[in-house]
Amino acid sequence: MTLADLRTDTVVLTCAISAGIHGALIPDHFREGTEAGIGFVVATALLAVLAVALTRNPSQLALVGTAAVFTGLIVSYALAVTTGVPVLHPDVEAVDGLALFTKAIEIAGLATAASLVRRPSLATLPQPRGTLI
Repeated sequence: MTLADLRTDTVVLTCAISAGIHGALIPDHFREGTEAGIGFVVATALLAVLAVALTRNPSQLALVGTAAVFTGLIVSYALAVTTGVPVLHPDVEAVDGLALFTKAIEIAGLATAASLVRRPSLATLPQPRGTLI
């Protein structure tokens, strides 16, 4: 097992943990409102699909998608506890331990996914042909 494999497995695990927590909270959020419940269903589904996709084929697209989903979840929570999330959860939510734990897991997943995204090297960028005068 390589370090990249271990980091990919870490991203899969963070997706699975976050999906499990979001999935467990779906009923509570539907009691708060249909929009909030649907938001948690969508988050759970996206995280589960990403965990499977990264397990089967850890492509750059899947890693970028994972980083984007984690970023969206982290930003959404920051809005939920400061100003509320328009349409989905307009009321400000109280900070709680489970949410903070979930965000810590997602931050770790985001950092790990971002570290696996390949960036183009300057050496591989196309060089202009011809002479400069």
